[in-house]
Amino acid sequence: MALDRFPSIPGKVNGTGARLANNATNFAAENALFLKVFSGEILTAFDESNVAKDLIMTRTISSGKSAQFPVTGKAEAKYHIPGEDLLNTTDVSGRDYLSQIAHNEKVINIDDMLVASTLIPRIDEVKNHYDLRSIYGKELGKALAKRLDIQILKTMFAAGLTTTANYSGGPTGTELLGADTMTAGGLVEALFECARSLDEKEVPSDGRFAILTPFQYYKLLTADNVAINKDTSSGSADAAKGTIIEVAGIRLYKSPHIAGVQVAVSGQNADDANVANSPFAGTAVANDDAGYNGDLTGIATGGSAVNDLGFVAGHSSAVGCVKLLDLATESEYLIERQSTLFVAKYAMGLGVLRPESAVVVNTTSSAAS
Repeated sequence: MALDRFPSIPGKVNGTGARLANNATNFAAENALFLKVFSGEILTAFDESNVAKDLIMTRTISSGKSAQFPVTGKAEAKYHIPGEDLLNTTDVSGRDYLSQIAHNEKVINIDDMLVASTLIPRIDEVKNHYDLRSIYGKELGKALAKRLDIQILKTMFAAGLTTTANYSGGPTGTELLGADTMTAGGLVEALFECARSLDEKEVPSDGRFAILTPFQYYKLLTADNVAINKDTSSGSADAAKGTIIEVAGIRLYKSPHIAGVQVAVSGQNADDANVANSPFAGTAVANDDAGYNGDLTGIATGGSAVNDLGFVAGHSSAVGCVKLLDLATESEYLIERQSTLFVAKYAMGLGVLRPESAVVVNTTSSAAS
C-alpha cells in the first residue's frame, strides 16, 4: 500500500520543493552532516538579523497558553500624629495611615506557532553543482527574525500610545507630537524630551534605548552637535566606525523596520491580526483589535498637521515576551515525496507590560518634508 502522507486537497495545490542540490555520493552520511550545518545557519541568521528582541523582558514557560505579570501600585507615606492609632481611620485627624496599594495583572498569551519552511527535492541535491543550503537556511531564519522584530516594534509603539494605566491613577504611555525628526538638532531635542518624560514617570535610567530609522541614526552621527561627543577615545560617537552609542543617556539603535510598522501591513504580515494578543487595545489606533497589525498612520493631530511616526524610545520593561517554544529546526526525509522537508519555528507572544516605559515620537508632515 502506497503511503499518502500529504493527500491532495480539492482546490489546493500541493507544496513543491525548493530547487537546490549538493553532489552527494552517500546519502546517509551527507544528510547527517547537512542537518548540523543547516541548523547552525538558521540560529546564526536569527541572532544577527534581529534588533529589538534583546531590548524587552522575556519569560520562558514550559507549558500553558499564557503568562501572568502581577502589577502593583504605589504606597503613600504620611506623618504620624502622636497617640493616633495607625489602624483606626476615624481618629481626630481623620487620616488614613494605611496605604491601599492597587493590584492588577498583565496577561500575555502564546500566539500560534510561526513557521518558515522549504521542501528540497532529492534529485536536485544530486544534480545541482553548487550549494544553496546555507542561503536557504539563512533565509528561513531571517524570515522569522524580521517577523518578530516588526512585531516587537509594533508592540513598543502600542505601549507608548496606551492611554489606559495598569492600575487606577497610574502612569500611561507618552506621545510626543510635532518633533523634527529629520534634522540632527531636532532629533537631539526629541531624545532629551524622551529622557525628561521617562524621568518624570520614574522610569529607571539603566536600560533606556531608542530605535531610529537608518536615516535618523546617520543624521545624528554626521552632525556637528555639542550634545554628541565624537572623541573616539571616550566619546559617544565614532564616525569612522559608523556608530553612535547614546544621547541623553539613551542608547541608540537603528532598524530598517521602523518605517514598516506604520501601516496595517499586507502580504506575509497580514495575519498579524490573527494572533492571541491585542497590544493596541487601549489606544486610539485604527484596527486596535487587529493583533499586532494596528494601523499607525495619522495616529495624532498636531494643530492642523497630521503626524507620522518618527521613532520609539523607552525602557526594557515596556514590552514583555512570553516564550513557549524557542527557535528550533526540524527536518525529515519524505520517501513518498523524494524530498527533505525543513522547518524553522517558534511559539511566542508579545504584550505591553508598562506603558509609562515607552515614548512614541511623532513628526509633523511639514517637518518630514
